[in-house]
Amino acid sequence: MNSSFKSKSLATVLALALGGAGLHRFYLHGMKDRWGWLHAASLPASALLYALHPDWPLLAYASPAVISLLVASIATFLIGLTPDEQWDEKYNADVEQKTDSQWPIPLMMVLNLFYGATLLLTVIARAFDLMLTGGAYG
Repeated sequence: MNSSFKSKSLATVLALALGGAGLHRFYLHGMKDRWGWLHAASLPASALLYALHPDWPLLAYASPAVISLLVASIATFLIGLTPDEQWDEKYNADVEQKTDSQWPIPLMMVLNLFYGATLLLTVIARAFDLMLTGGAYG
């Protein structure tokens, strides 16, 4: 198990702000985490798609990064909404310090709701624009 305290608040902030790069995964599971590396590879994958197909619409070549951001938004909810006792059982079983999340967690959940919903609706609207009009609206 883990020998150091894993802060639920820090993990939530990392997932919210830098989750697309997988930093929350590396914080919680270490540098050998495959899902963290998949997140980290999303931006170079999008850049490679752009280099190979610069004529594609933004949504097409940015899709690996966009998917990573959407998954990170879901992970933010999963981390932030985990009860403190369950968090400590999973990540802090071998340490004396216990989690006591306060008001920052609900604030981050509200921010994530706005961010995640906006991103998801933007992706859906752009995808339908591309499918139905061929990108006539931008």
